[in-house]
Amino acid sequence: MTLRFGILGCADIARRRVAPALLALPGVELVAVASRTPGRASAFADEFGCAPTTYTALLNRPDVDAVYLPLPPALHAEWTEAALLAGKHVLVEKPITPSADTARALVWLAEERGLVLRENFMFPHHRQHHTVRDAMRAGLLGRVRSLSAEFGIPARPDGDIRYDAALAGGALVDLGCYPLRLAQFLFGDGITVRDAELYSTPAHGVDLIGRVTLSCPDSVTATIHFHLGGDYVNEYTVRGESRSIRVERAFTPPADWTPRLTLTDGAGLVAPAHDQVTAALADFATACRDPHSDHSKRAAAIRTTELLDDIRAAAGWALTTVR
Repeated sequence: MTLRFGILGCADIARRRVAPALLALPGVELVAVASRTPGRASAFADEFGCAPTTYTALLNRPDVDAVYLPLPPALHAEWTEAALLAGKHVLVEKPITPSADTARALVWLAEERGLVLRENFMFPHHRQHHTVRDAMRAGLLGRVRSLSAEFGIPARPDGDIRYDAALAGGALVDLGCYPLRLAQFLFGDGITVRDAELYSTPAHGVDLIGRVTLSCPDSVTATIHFHLGGDYVNEYTVRGESRSIRVERAFTPPADWTPRLTLTDGAGLVAPAHDQVTAALADFATACRDPHSDHSKRAAAIRTTELLDDIRAAAGWALTTVR
């Protein structure tokens, strides 16, 4: 059965990564793309051979089974709800929503209607993280003591949505959620927030720098850092009693990059090159053919939003969005 996709929004990630992967994926068809700006939708549609349309018209199309939604975080709830009510499976950019209450409501709606709702964290589909987790479980590092992870990017141009508090911008939602979800991937959803700090500047109404300490099962401590503005950093280290393992290009590796995971005693583990974008989309398409199999991923998505709420509470930071 062919899964017919529509894309709700012409974000850069949709054009650079997701649309090309959809075109290359067997059993998947890209049918339509929507934008609030007709010219953007037309240009996108011409590039990828699909139909240009509006948001509402796309959701009303009977030839669209699933929707990819790369809109700003504060718009996720509104348009995810609309897509689910229209009977569409939804792949929404991470996080599913910026806060837990709306995430729970959307998950409940998806379950009630027998639809797949998944947030588009791609990195857990890369085999390098499975290699790390397998090494941890096999005792290769000895007893695991800590995780240190960091994701940061240089400053963005003025007007970037990441600087817009009304759209739930900021470093935590855009970047900090990656090492947060990594901690969930490695240690499970039982992690809790021990303390957190979020910092801004007088010129910005969003958080630009953050540090979070998490308590994980088996007395493991995870420390995550993230920043919007500064050097590009994208790595993590898992430390054990006997050895540690370091992962570079952790969250956004190119499809043709072969990771070498470095151990502190000079040894290394090689994970195969892997296209995490295609893998994530293929896994979503598989779930759409059996929606009731997706419960664990929905639970992890809710837990991520609960942890985001806990981080803001620990840092004394209020979330301001349009909803």
